[in-house]
Amino acid sequence: MKAYPMEDKYNQLHIERYSRQLANLLCDRHFATNDTLNGPQLLHFTPIRQINLFVIKELLLKWHQEMANLRSPYFDYEHEDVKEALLHFMNVISRKILMKRNAFEPLLQKAIYDTFLVVLAPVATFEEKFLRIQEEIALPKLQENLKYIDIDKPLFAGFIDTLSASSRDREYILSRFKLYINANQDKRTPLAELLQKFNSLLPITEQEATGQEAVVEATPLPKPTPAAPVREQEVVSPIHTAQREASAPAAPSQRPAYRPHEEDAEEEAPKNMRPTLNDNFRKAPAASLADTHSNQRIESLKNSISINQRFSFINELFNGENMAYYHTIKALDEYTDPEAAKRYITHEVASRYDWSKKQEHVNKLLRLIERKYA
Repeated sequence: MKAYPMEDKYNQLHIERYSRQLANLLCDRHFATNDTLNGPQLLHFTPIRQINLFVIKELLLKWHQEMANLRSPYFDYEHEDVKEALLHFMNVISRKILMKRNAFEPLLQKAIYDTFLVVLAPVATFEEKFLRIQEEIALPKLQENLKYIDIDKPLFAGFIDTLSASSRDREYILSRFKLYINANQDKRTPLAELLQKFNSLLPITEQEATGQEAVVEATPLPKPTPAAPVREQEVVSPIHTAQREASAPAAPSQRPAYRPHEEDAEEEAPKNMRPTLNDNFRKAPAASLADTHSNQRIESLKNSISINQRFSFINELFNGENMAYYHTIKALDEYTDPEAAKRYITHEVASRYDWSKKQEHVNKLLRLIERKYA
């Protein structure tokens, strides 16, 4: 997610983890006594209305994408009778929402995360919820998206009211929204107000949400301590750092526990070489030597893939098929033999979805699989 100067700092990793935990908790409560979730239940699934609205919006977005895939080259979908029939069909089916947990939980997790961003990163929220999903920017479509906004709705509506019907350029609208938010900081919902609602479901502090804990821990460092000479001695001998890291097994403990963005840097080198999937598995150990932190073993792929990475995998590797992604990750988590897992992903899944031109996303998934069997 992009960061904008006028927006609040936030701890993306912790909010992702919290969103995953809360989604799991809420699903445990509901699906302990229910096999499915229907439309009326969805409207009031959580006491935080914004979460419920974002789930509905994401659900409808995926549904419209599936409907677009149904268009056949053999029929006239522009004919008025066909349009009317499709509209009637969509109206009927939209009143018959029914989901099982494996389809609903990822939507809920993303909706929780996105609800935090409404307060912490309104520009990013506006870009995703109002601009990114639109094929063509039109004022009526922007106004229609307001029905999925609950938190700071007057703020978003006030900006849209300033636009003219001729405003169609995404970058122009987004730059104007940044200026608008900067000039209306006093109208934004305080983070503490949102956290109060979340705390009724699962505790989270403002320090955890904003990442201020690390800053507080860093403040004692300037104080003089007997250990100061030791730090200076380590700093003046950087030439031998690589030698120490190669021989000292404890070196990885000095690195952060987990940084999803570091994986991107590791995978840039092989991109131009277009290796096969088997090549990638063979090369994975070499990458782990370059960055021992990213070789830490993970117990579960499902719990280790971030929400942003998950939706990236679904869209890029599984053609938007959420259930296909879910079943693949579930199957990989159940494998105990790494060779069997490799055969499954390279021979069955990769050929089914033609991953030959999607090396960047394939590499990310393979790296996670390698860490699971490290």
